[in-house]
Amino acid sequence: MNSEYLQIGLGVVAGLAVIPLISAIFGSLYIQVEEEESVVLSRFGRLVEVIKRPGLHFWPEKLMPWADAVHVSLKRDYRTIEEIHVNDCRGTTVIVDLWIEFRVISPEKALFQVTDREKALKSLLTNSATSILGTFEFSKILSNRSELGQRLKNDIRDETLRWGLEIDLVFISKLSLLPDVSMQLFETIAARLEKAKADIEENGRLNAALLEAETSAKVAKLMAQAKGQYSLGVSEAYKKLESNRELFEAYKELYELSLLKPHRTVTFQGFGRDEVTTMDAAMTTAATFDAAYTQTHQPGSLQTLDAPLLDHRNKPMT
Repeated sequence: MNSEYLQIGLGVVAGLAVIPLISAIFGSLYIQVEEEESVVLSRFGRLVEVIKRPGLHFWPEKLMPWADAVHVSLKRDYRTIEEIHVNDCRGTTVIVDLWIEFRVISPEKALFQVTDREKALKSLLTNSATSILGTFEFSKILSNRSELGQRLKNDIRDETLRWGLEIDLVFISKLSLLPDVSMQLFETIAARLEKAKADIEENGRLNAALLEAETSAKVAKLMAQAKGQYSLGVSEAYKKLESNRELFEAYKELYELSLLKPHRTVTFQGFGRDEVTTMDAAMTTAATFDAAYTQTHQPGSLQTLDAPLLDHRNKPMT
């Protein structure tokens, strides 16, 4: 009984040991192709076949040392090419980082047309960026990154197709300047901003002066119109006052009184009814003068009369 169990155990162990061996032999005779993948078969470095259909493919020659099977992914891939130094059209050194997306469309070309795909792709992009971006200013590169990325893509398309690669996207992911160049650029921008500020302030002052002049002209015009309307209004008011005679006379008297300034003006508006009339006052003044004249013209009083008269004429009027 014990010998039977021992034989069964040894058989199980032997079977388990044979399974990896069988798997290894099976794997060495078959090639497994995944989805979105191709296998390039070569013999002595020469292309034999390209397997693109997913699944297991029998190829016993795989065991031979001169045979080789290379798996090539057909999925979209990407690379970042960093710190490409480019001089723009003004000689400013610009540091550019490029993002590139691509996929393999011809596995045999990707393996046999280029020795080092990564190095060749970086060199190609560097040369293209130098030649294209060097014709633009830094500000144009900064504002037109998508358009320039499309131009870079079109520029390298033919060469990458020869390598079995299809470029989907080239994008300028980062732009920077050297520290001293950045400082010079910032100083230039600051100077331009100051100049723009001064121009805006000067234009503001000129516009304010122009607006003030226009406003003054409009105000003067409105005042002239208002004065004309005032005269018409006064004329209309006088016409209405004349319709009421008593009110008009009262207004005239009030207006005349408003013109008087007691501390500067002395007026004579005539005597009252119970006082001396103007004619009586004149006659009284004349009589007084005649009496004085008669007295001074007595015989022997000529000198007496002439002296006061001459003295009166020589005195200044008060």
